Amino acid sequence: MSVTACQGLGFVVSLIGFAGIIAATCMDQWSTQDLYNNPVTAVFNYQGLWRSCVRESSGFTECRGYLTLLGLPAMLQAVRALMIVGIVLGVFGILVSIFALKCIRIGSMEDSAKAKMTLTSGILFIISGICGIIGVSVFANMLVTNFWMSTANMYSSMGGMVQTVQTRYTFGAALFVGWVAGGLTLIGGVMMCIACRGLTPDESTYKAVSYHASGQNVAYKPGGFKASTGFGSNTRNKKIYDGGARTEDEEQSHPTKYDYV
Repeated sequence: MSVTACQGLGFVVSLIGFAGIIAATCMDQWSTQDLYNNPVTAVFNYQGLWRSCVRESSGFTECRGYLTLLGLPAMLQAVRALMIVGIVLGVFGILVSIFALKCIRIGSMEDSAKAKMTLTSGILFIISGICGIIGVSVFANMLVTNFWMSTANMYSSMGGMVQTVQTRYTFGAALFVGWVAGGLTLIGGVMMCIACRGLTPDESTYKAVSYHASGQNVAYKPGGFKASTGFGSNTRNKKIYDGGARTEDEEQSHPTKYDYV
């Protein structure tokens, strides 16, 4: 898989997971009434992070928000905080990943800068997905504990008879949405981190450096051997011929036959 495809696929998967985390946080069906012992009922209760709802058999639904903050259970407040932190980190991850996409060129941004931004967005997505998964799991553990405690309290000492007086709650649809969304966000973040390795420039290549000779004028024979090197302004430059070396003064003082043509 190419770097661009891995990066783009990771961004899309993370975006879908982030949207799922938001949807799970806003849903009201985090816990629903257990109808195992009472399948036919006129009232159906379900609760979310922000309000509790009651749906009647006539189809009328009434929801009431939690009007207190300090009166809520500590676990519920912790789940709220985890989901909000996951959403905030996901927002920053999306903003960073948009500028880090290889298919988008902004000014003269180098690949090394895009690689760092891709790694940063991947880490943000991973933490966001972990926060979503932990928040949903904590709420699910709280439901399981309350469910078995309610079941134990429903049994009386009269021959183990079951009294269907206390309402029990089980997993709602929001928990499954949160688990799937957190997993998708986590997978997308890992793919972004993998794509970062392909965007990093290869440091094993060496840049070419041109070296110049220390002398000002260097003369070489046709065979490649160095004949003479001139240093300073008083040194005469020599020209190499097949017959030997002559200075410029000798050429001017002894004219040749070609000068008269």
